[in-house]
Amino acid sequence: MAGKIPQYFIDDLLARADIVPVVDSRVKLRKTGKNYSACCPFHDEKTPSFTVSPDKQFYYCFGCGASGNAVGFLMEYDRLPFPEAVEKLAASLGLEVPREKLDAGQLKRQQESQSLYQLTEKAAEFYREKLRDHKVSTPAITYLKNRGLSGAICKEFGIGLAPPGWDNLLNQLGTSSEKSAQLELAGLAIRRQDSDGNAGKTEPGKRHHYDRFRNRIMFPIRDQRGRTIAFGGRVLGDDKPKYLNSPETPIFHKGRELYGLWEARQANRELKRLIVVEGYMDVVALAQFDIRCAVATLGTACGEDHIQLAFRHTQEIVFCFDGDKAGRTAARRALEAGLPHMQDGRSLRFLLLPEGEDPDTLVRQIGGERFDQLIDEQGRPLEDFLFDLLGEGINIQTMDGRARLSKAAAPLLDRLPAGVYRQLMFQQLARRTGLEQDMLEEIIAAEKARSAELARQSQPAAKPAHKPAPKPASAPSAAPSTESWAPPPAEEAAPPPYGDEAPPAEAYDGPPPDYDESGIPQGPQDYPEEAPAAQGGPRRRSGQYRLPAERMLIALLLHHPQLAETIEDSSRFSASNDADLQLFGEILQVLHKNPGLNSNQLFGRLLNLESKEARELLPRLAMSHPIVGSQGQAMEYDPNTEFSDCLRTLDLAAERERKRGLLDQLKSNGNQLSADQLALLAQFRRKQD
Repeated sequence: MAGKIPQYFIDDLLARADIVPVVDSRVKLRKTGKNYSACCPFHDEKTPSFTVSPDKQFYYCFGCGASGNAVGFLMEYDRLPFPEAVEKLAASLGLEVPREKLDAGQLKRQQESQSLYQLTEKAAEFYREKLRDHKVSTPAITYLKNRGLSGAICKEFGIGLAPPGWDNLLNQLGTSSEKSAQLELAGLAIRRQDSDGNAGKTEPGKRHHYDRFRNRIMFPIRDQRGRTIAFGGRVLGDDKPKYLNSPETPIFHKGRELYGLWEARQANRELKRLIVVEGYMDVVALAQFDIRCAVATLGTACGEDHIQLAFRHTQEIVFCFDGDKAGRTAARRALEAGLPHMQDGRSLRFLLLPEGEDPDTLVRQIGGERFDQLIDEQGRPLEDFLFDLLGEGINIQTMDGRARLSKAAAPLLDRLPAGVYRQLMFQQLARRTGLEQDMLEEIIAAEKARSAELARQSQPAAKPAHKPAPKPASAPSAAPSTESWAPPPAEEAAPPPYGDEAPPAEAYDGPPPDYDESGIPQGPQDYPEEAPAAQGGPRRRSGQYRLPAERMLIALLLHHPQLAETIEDSSRFSASNDADLQLFGEILQVLHKNPGLNSNQLFGRLLNLESKEARELLPRLAMSHPIVGSQGQAMEYDPNTEFSDCLRTLDLAAERERKRGLLDQLKSNGNQLSADQLALLAQFRRKQD
C-alpha cells in the first residue's frame, strides 16, 4: 500500500519544475516585465490580475487571492488531490514518485481508511441494487416519481434504498463479527445496548448489531474525489427522524463536506455560483430542473469550513433557505461564518423563500428557469441582508436606535478582511447611523487594543534573542530622514497587467497592496527617536512604503530565506501575542529545521499552515516587493539592513513598553521613591517631554 510522499522529493520536484509552462499549457500567459500575466482562471475578470512569477515559481491573483506553486495550480485547475497533482507534475518531468515506508501506526490508520472507503462504496451499491429490486422498491420508486425525479437523475446522484428490516445490510456485508464491527466504524451499523461489547465474541443465534438505516431513501455523500464517505436517509414511513445522517467516522466529518459538490463540479467546467440549500432533496430537485450548482450542509449549520470550501470553487455563494424562523437563524449563522472570507471580488447573497416553501417544492411549481430568475432578481447581497437583519425592531430615526445598530453591526463588520469591500461596508454603516466612519473604526481599534494590553500584561516579558545581520562593508552610514511621507497619487486609473514585482499604486485605493495605512509611517514622528538607521543601510526617502515591522520580517524571509541564519532562537516570536510575530516564528522554525530551502520550497511548505489568515497573507507578501515607491515601483534595498532595522524596531518597542511599566510602577509608589528612583523618573519624564 502506498505511503506518504517524502518531503525531500516534493522539495526537489518544486526545484526542478517550471511553473510557467505548467500554467501556460492551461491558461495562455503574456510576458509583462519579469513576470507573466493573464486573466485569472479562478474568477471572472476583464483586466488581467493573475500573475505568475518565474523567479519565485508561484502564482498569485490580486483580484481573488488565489495562489500557490506548480502543484497547487494543478490541484485547483485540474481539480486533483495533492498526491495526484504531485504524480502528474512528476510524470511531466519523467520522474517516479517515491513513497515512504509507513510505521505500524500509520499503516494501520491508512488500511483502516482504505477499508472504510471500500465498505461504504459496497454499501452504496447494495442500496442502489435494492432500489432496482421491484420486490421491495415499489413504495420508494413511487415516492421518487411523485417528487418529480427521473431515473437518470437518481442514477447520477447514486440514490438507493435501505429496505425495511433490522439486518439487511448486515446479512450482505456483516457476515462475521469483524465485518459487523467495520460496519459500525463506518456508521452503517449500531451496536445493541444489550451487547456484551466484545466485537470479537459471538454467540450462536445472537446479533450484536443492527442496521442504522432502515426503510429509507438513501443519498450517498461523496467527497471531492467522488468517493462515498457517508449517507443521508429520508424515511419512507412515519418513523422519526425524518432525515437521518451518518455519524462522524474516520473518513467523514460533516463540518468539512458539502452534499452535491462533487456532482456540481462534474456538471460544470466552471461554477458561476453555488446555491446552498438545507436538504438532500432540495439539491436533487434543483438538479432535476437543470440547476446544477446546488449543495447542502450535512445536518449542521453552515460554518467557516463550508464557506472556505465553497469559495475554492466559485466566487459567488447564494444561501437559499426557508423563510421560517429556522431558516432565518440558519441564514444569520451563514452570514457570520462568511464575513471573514469576503475578499474583494467575492459575493454572498441570500434568498429567503415564502414560509412553507423550500427549493424542492418551489422549483416544481415554477420551473428551473424561473427559479434562476428569482435568485438573480431577489437574491439579496450580503450588505442589504445584514443591515436589514440587524435593524429589525430598531428605529434608526432615534439616537438610541442608531446606537443599537452601531453596537450590533460594528463587531460583525470588523470580521471582514482588509480591502475595498470592508471600507464600503463601514461607509454604509456610517450613512445609516450618522456616525463618522473613523469613529466606528476607532471604537473597534480601542477595544482591540484594550484586549491586547490585558493579554500582554498577563504574559511575562520575553528577552529578545537575535544576532545582528551582517552589513555590507562598503555601504555608507545613514540616519533616518525627517522628510515627510508622500501618499500615492489620488487620481484613479485602470490597472494594467501586473508585470513587475509590485503592482502599480494606481490599482489600489490608497497605498500599494498590504501596506495598510495603520502601519505606514506618516511622518518622522512615526520613527522612534532611538532608532537610527543601521550602519551601512540605505537612507529612508520620502515616497517609500514599507510594511509594518512584523510583516516586513515575514516578507523578507519569504524573499530571502537565508536571513533566518541571523536568528538563533525563534521562541521569542512563537510565544508572542501578535499573530504576525507568531507566523514569523513558525517560518523561522521551518527554516531552522531545513536550512538551505529556497523561496519556492519554503512557500510550498507553508501552504499547509493551520491558520487561514496566514495562508491568505503569505502569497500577498511573497508576490509584493518589500519596499515600493509612491507609484508602486519596486525599490532597491539591502535585505540584511532591513532585517536588522525591523528587529531593532521591535526591540525598541519592547523597551518602551518596559519603561512605561516602570514609570507606572514608580508613580504607584507615591512618596516612597528612593533618590535613584526619583532620578530615573525625572530622566524618563524629560525624554517624554
